[in-house]
Amino acid sequence: MSKAIKDIAKRLYGLRESLDLSIEEFIEGCNLTVDEYQKAESGDFDISVSFMQRIAKKHDIPLEVLMFGAEPKMSSYFVTRAGTGVRIERTKAYSYQSLAAGFIDRKANPFLVTVEPKPKDTPIYYNTHDGQEFNLVIEGKLLIDIQGKELILNKGDSIYFNAKLPHGMKALGEQKARFLAVII
Repeated sequence: MSKAIKDIAKRLYGLRESLDLSIEEFIEGCNLTVDEYQKAESGDFDISVSFMQRIAKKHDIPLEVLMFGAEPKMSSYFVTRAGTGVRIERTKAYSYQSLAAGFIDRKANPFLVTVEPKPKDTPIYYNTHDGQEFNLVIEGKLLIDIQGKELILNKGDSIYFNAKLPHGMKALGEQKARFLAVII
């Protein structure tokens, strides 16, 4: 597993230990199983953004603290220059770049997401999380599946949806897809 995933696992463990909570207490109300959490904390399995978002909301910490290990500092504005946002590669297929990691008390979490192409028969990994999500395709072609409804989005297309519905995506064709994702 990537160094980024192992680092997130260490932050999960550190947070749980600092709160002096058992795994059951730590994940209570997060819609996660003990097995899912133990796999995440081991650092040997992928940790989804929705997983981290559930933990962050439950324990009232900014999402980027778990994702990137950095505390936000700005309260008036925060500029992310092209190519400079804090990055995490969750898997070889997905890379997230935070576009507002330094802003305190955000109401939304904007990311630039890059999805690498995979063979046509590769299954979609589904995800759910609280809130809503907005995606705007910047480059490539993206297949997004929301609760079994497959939609193809091209450059310039966008979608806003209920993130509690099972959803997943993959790049279509030979080219990577990049999109702006705003999780609210």
